[in-house]
This record gives sequence, structure tokens and C-alpha cells, in this order.
Amino acid sequence: MKKFNTLAISDPEGLVFGRSTYPVTTRRGLVIGDGNVYPELNFTLPEIEISETTLPTIVTMYQSIVDEACKRACELQCPGLVIEFETLIEMTLNPHFALRITETINSVLDKYHENHGLKSALRLTPNDTRDKKRPPSMRSGPLLENMLKTFSLCANAGAELLSIESTGGKEIHDDALISCDIAKALFALGIMGVRDMSFLWERIIPIAEDVGTVAAGDTACGFGNTAMVLAERKFIPRVFAAVIRAMTIPRSLVAYEMGAVGPGKDCGYENPFIKAITGYPMAMEGKSAACAHTSPLGNIAAATCDLWSNESVQNIKLLGGMAPTVSLEQLAYDCRLMNTATKKKQMVTLRNLMVESDTYHDPQALILSPENVILISDTILNRTNHYTMTKYAAIKALEIIEKAHNDGLCVIPENEVSWISMLGDLLSSLPDQTETFIEQTIPLLDAKKFRPEDYELRLKNQATAV
Repeated sequence: MKKFNTLAISDPEGLVFGRSTYPVTTRRGLVIGDGNVYPELNFTLPEIEISETTLPTIVTMYQSIVDEACKRACELQCPGLVIEFETLIEMTLNPHFALRITETINSVLDKYHENHGLKSALRLTPNDTRDKKRPPSMRSGPLLENMLKTFSLCANAGAELLSIESTGGKEIHDDALISCDIAKALFALGIMGVRDMSFLWERIIPIAEDVGTVAAGDTACGFGNTAMVLAERKFIPRVFAAVIRAMTIPRSLVAYEMGAVGPGKDCGYENPFIKAITGYPMAMEGKSAACAHTSPLGNIAAATCDLWSNESVQNIKLLGGMAPTVSLEQLAYDCRLMNTATKKKQMVTLRNLMVESDTYHDPQALILSPENVILISDTILNRTNHYTMTKYAAIKALEIIEKAHNDGLCVIPENEVSWISMLGDLLSSLPDQTETFIEQTIPLLDAKKFRPEDYELRLKNQATAV
């Protein structure tokens, strides 16, 4: 396992869109993180049954979506793009469905590369189906086998960037979010999530190496973004959601410790931290992903991106055309502005405007400013294990939020101010020793919701664990 001991990007001025320390080159000539920002288009089907019977219709629909997107990209003189194929459940349960669609998308991308010189890459993101069974069976069974088979088949068929939104620990984290239980959230992310990431990426990396594709990375979408959406709906405090975001960083970092090299997947708002730590390029999403979800991070998310994504949009008809083509155009213009700023050597100026327009409106945006990304990332690297990385990332985030509030800079809802000190006190009271924390916390968990052996844990009289 690779260890990141120092920050790849330690100066906030160097944490900027389009620039990474270690760019990724794809086989159709796209160089990600070497100056230009490219659009990454994601889309999904309108409501339709997915079966053997409807598969030909679905494949035709994917072909049409990608063909129209590539055609519009050429018309806009877009220098390149990434298409993301995020499978739906039935496509992961039946890997040959995903294979047919991958072959089709790849064929369209090849055609536009050969005929028009359009540089491109196809990202594959099988959805994590392991949690379709309760309690989830994370380390064995047909759900895991088909998910890994989807990776392998599609990588051999042209999917070049391999990603996933894995869910290990979510069976405990969901309840922790609803009850705002910071210790259980820490356990889910810093113990269970980290261990599941190691298990999963130990299997994905060899698939990428065998085929010669790119292990691109994981996201904590099911954790950090669930918290963000709950905060937007006022179900949990925004301060709590910001702390959860900081706590997702060490979990997602594991993919890169295991061998992933980016570009990290778009919905990982922890990606700016991962970029500072690893130097690998990252995809991000913000205002142009409002078609998929709301967020308080519309501009600041673009500040450090290397790919700029729309998250996902249904293939429905809009006045301007089919929705994926409309999204492609929006992304292309966003990228054109960023790339023009780079050519004019004004990228830091534009980045700072993106940052300043969001930073103090929400604590979740506050921790994403380049200065604070460096502070939290450095705190993480000063710890020796994932549990304390997770704990102290949260404490540092709270320190940043408290200072900005005390300085009168950051808008914190009045009813949330007390949460800053309360969460800080709770986290500080937790032990620094991983095993002590496990022994202390595991009796408090609902043992019916997870399989301890899948996380290298052992219940002993509901009181001890290894």
C-alpha cells in the first residue's frame, strides 16, 4: 500500500483547475490535469424497464446520446471530453447488459476520434450492488462477483477509467447521519469504510493493470453527499454535514493508496483534498450538476477541477434539445472559460472568484477553499492511521468553521452555532487508539445491520472486537 507522507500540492496558489502534479493520458490522446479542463458528461435513462427484451432499445438510446454529445462537442470545437457510463442496478446484476452498452459507447467515441480527431475517454462506474441484500454481504456472493465481472468485461471492451461509489460502512453511517451521532459516523468511515475500500480496490487495481486501463478512484457520495442533501433539506445541521465531508477524505484516499491514479470521480467533493495529497487529477461537479441535485458548492467546486461534470441527467427532451446534449453544451462553455483564463494566465484570478463567491455562505463551502483544503490535508498526513486521520480531519474542520464564525466571516445559522463546540468536545473525548475506539463503540452498534466479519471485526459478548 502506497503511503502519502507529504502533500503533492502544499501551496494554495498551486491548487487550481486544470493543473495536477501527475496528469493522466488516455489512449485517444486526452491528457487530464495538464492545463485544460474537459467536460465529463453523465446521463441516465428515462423511466424504462431494463430487461433482455428492452436491451436493444436501451443500447440504441445510449448510442444516440453519445453520438449527439460528440457531434455537439465537435461543433463547439471542444478539445476533448469524457463520457461516464454509470450502470443502473440491472446492468451490474447482468454484466452482459453493461458490456453491450460499453461496446456501443466505445464504438461511437472511436468514430469521432478517427473522423474528427475528438479526444475522449470512457469512464465506467458500476453501482455498488452489494447492499441490495440486508445485511449486506460485502466480501462474497453473486452481487460482488457480478460487480467485479462488470469491471472486467467492460474494461476489456473499452472502458478506460474505472471508478465506483462504494458503500462499505453505509449500513451504520445512514443511521448515524439521521441521529447526528458523530462517534458512529467516525466508526462507519474511519474503521468500516476504510477496511472495505482496501478490500475492494485490492480487486479493482489488478483488473485495470491486466487490461491496461486506468484505476481512477472511488467517492464517498453515499456518505458526504447524503449528508449534504439532508442539510439542504434542513434535516441535519450544515455544520454536521461539513464535518462529515472532512471525515470522508481518509476513506476515499485508500483507493489511491492501493494504486488508483485519478481522475477521481465527479461526485467526490472530497476530491480537492485528495488532489492536494496525491497530486492526481480530479473530476468535480457543481452548478452544472443542478440537474441532478442541489448543493451550496456551485462555484467553489470548479476551483480545483480537471474534469467538469454534470453528475447525471435523464435523457429527456428539452427546448434546446435532448438533456444530455444540453448539459454537454453547458459544461463545454464552463470549460472554455476556465481554459481561456489559463491561456491568459488569469486562472488564479478566476479560481479566486469561484472560491470567494461561495466560501462564506456555508461551512461546507468554507472547508473547500484552497487554504483550508491544504490545512485539513496536512492535518491528515500528520496522522499515522486512518482512524486518527478521520478524527483529526473532523476536528480541524471544526476549528476552521469556529474561527470563521468568530471572525464574523462565515454564515452559520444561529441554531447551529452550539454544534461547533459540542461536536468538537465529543470528538476530543474519543480515544486516539484504534482498538480502544473499536471496543468502546462496537457494543453501541446494531449488530443486525452489518456483518462484522466483512470488516475484520469480531463481536465477543457484544463487547470486544479485533
